Amino acid sequence: MKGEVARRQRVLRVRHVQHAMAMAETARARDEAEGIARNAERLRNVRDDLFTGQGVATGANFAAMQELAGRLEQAGRQLDGALYDARRKVEVKEGLSLAANRDREIAVKLKDRARADLEEWRENKLAALPRYRRMQRTGDV
Repeated sequence: MKGEVARRQRVLRVRHVQHAMAMAETARARDEAEGIARNAERLRNVRDDLFTGQGVATGANFAAMQELAGRLEQAGRQLDGALYDARRKVEVKEGLSLAANRDREIAVKLKDRARADLEEWRENKLAALPRYRRMQRTGDV
């Protein structure tokens, strides 16, 4: 009986570590997605600011700004794709985290049940002893 409680406790420790690792991976994936989103927003702001605040532009300057705007737009599309992938990765990591949490909760319940079974077994064993032995065991002598 004691061995079963010890085994369940070890399983619980493993499940706790797995859950902590899954939560860390989820947080890392969220941070990565937020970083990509910030970069995409900054890129959009740079592109929007490119044509504002300009006075009269020469043809060469205007062509250079259009070239830069095109490149910024292409980079923005690439960041949108990376952001989509990062968000999908976050969803996957959150699913793994939920599964790890569920496994941890199951391990807690199994450990508690094993501990309760052990206590019940001890009480039944004590109750099965003759009265004078019980008194010696509990210290009522």
